Amino acid sequence: MKLVTEPDKGRKAGPLDVAKAVFWSFLGIRKRAAHEKDFVTLKPQQVIVAGIIGAVIFVLCLVTLVKLITS
Repeated sequence: MKLVTEPDKGRKAGPLDVAKAVFWSFLGIRKRAAHEKDFVTLKPQQVIVAGIIGAVIFVLCLVTLVKLITS
């Protein structure tokens, strides 16, 4: 098991990093190294907000798709 190095601990995740982490988590495809890096750099609040936004976008896309198909 690879330990996270010191320079990674000081790094803060940007909005794109959070979005990528949540997107890959929705798909269920995560590499162990990426998971460990995200665990150190992401804050729980960032992940919760991004997850809620991602879920809302997903549901809206599904509703729109169903409306298009049934109309």
